[in-house]
Amino acid sequence: MKLTVVGCSGSFPSAESACSSYLVEADGFRLLLDMGNGALGELQRHIGLYDLDAIFLSHLHADHCIDMCGYFVARYYRHEGGRCDALPVYAPEGAEQRLTTAYADTPSPSSMSEVFDFRTLGSGTFELGPFTIRTEKVCHPVEAYGIRVEHGGRSLAYSGDTGVCDELHALADGVDLFLCEASFTHGKEDIPELHLNGREAGAHAARARVRRLVLTHIPPWTDGERNLADARAVYEGPAELAKAGAVYEV
Repeated sequence: MKLTVVGCSGSFPSAESACSSYLVEADGFRLLLDMGNGALGELQRHIGLYDLDAIFLSHLHADHCIDMCGYFVARYYRHEGGRCDALPVYAPEGAEQRLTTAYADTPSPSSMSEVFDFRTLGSGTFELGPFTIRTEKVCHPVEAYGIRVEHGGRSLAYSGDTGVCDELHALADGVDLFLCEASFTHGKEDIPELHLNGREAGAHAARARVRRLVLTHIPPWTDGERNLADARAVYEGPAELAKAGAVYEV
């Protein structure tokens, strides 16, 4: 599998990165994990506008899904080749209504579903293209899911947004690459069931025996290097900060 970090900033874009968005590719199939603020523009550095095969939205906070409104425009009003077929979008319940409300002026209440085939997420396992997908509901103020993607004996997990929870451990157990949020700073923010800090992300990685840890969703006001040091204090494997444009072969 090939993983490309399209965007990795948390809460709002930084000067260096769009918000959460990660492209996973294998056997010609392209799955996008989240499409936050600024991600649609950055995505076009890596693939064409119409090259995606499916989208996973971990939850419906704007920094993970709002560029779907711009992508609706690209797919609905495409000048060359006519309107796009409906693209599978795996998302929590209410995604179509949320995006329609955010766009505010779609031609009809059902226009979003003409170019997006919304499929409601739950905890479970299913096949998608060449991938085996497992999703689990994680700990966040809104309905949110983490995801595990497997292909050819290799695996990666993406936390989405979450606090400490056993479900995240189950998703990450033994994966080759763990893309884990680390929004908070150890010893500074302490808000249960919202986000992880670097030390908590490292502890999850250690407990799950992951082979590589990549910290992501770090807001511009958070010191990523401190979070990385906190993670390394409890996790002995390779660990690094996600960077926009970084590519990993999993």
